[in-house]
Amino acid sequence: MTKENVLFKQVFADGGLIVAGSGAVIDGVAVRRANVFPDERGRLGEIIRADDPWFVKFGQVYFTTTRPGVVKAWHYHKIQTDHFYVIKGLVKVALYDERKDSPTHGVVNQLYLGEHCPGLLRIPPGVQHGWMCVGQTEAYILNVVSEMYNRKAPDEFRTHPDDNHIPYDWARKDG
Repeated sequence: MTKENVLFKQVFADGGLIVAGSGAVIDGVAVRRANVFPDERGRLGEIIRADDPWFVKFGQVYFTTTRPGVVKAWHYHKIQTDHFYVIKGLVKVALYDERKDSPTHGVVNQLYLGEHCPGLLRIPPGVQHGWMCVGQTEAYILNVVSEMYNRKAPDEFRTHPDDNHIPYDWARKDG
């Protein structure tokens, strides 16, 4: 399937974290710089706390890795809220609002998260999402989710990474 050429413009910025999109930031999606506190011993980074307004409830925390050039996409959840934080490496994250009742239905967002642009990304239920490792090394992604994984009835609904209706192309854009 040939992807249409969606034009992105900056729709949000918080320091070095920039969300580009075909419209506004997708309703319910949020991103912010992480609080990182360096000293001569190293760094401490706060990702999310129980008193954080973004905190819904604790389901579980897991990590996943992605090798350079690999796309892990697309999927969405009906119940779960994701909170992504990239510990190592660099990923390009894409989001697509497929919720028919959403004010941002049909909008695509894209942003970069990584060890040199530390940030937390909140993804609400119903928003298709995925990422591609665009760095030279394997990326390590931490996800703090609102629900425990249910192996008997997973809250994960997949769409093929390329052969789909989502107006997004994972190819690198030089220029």
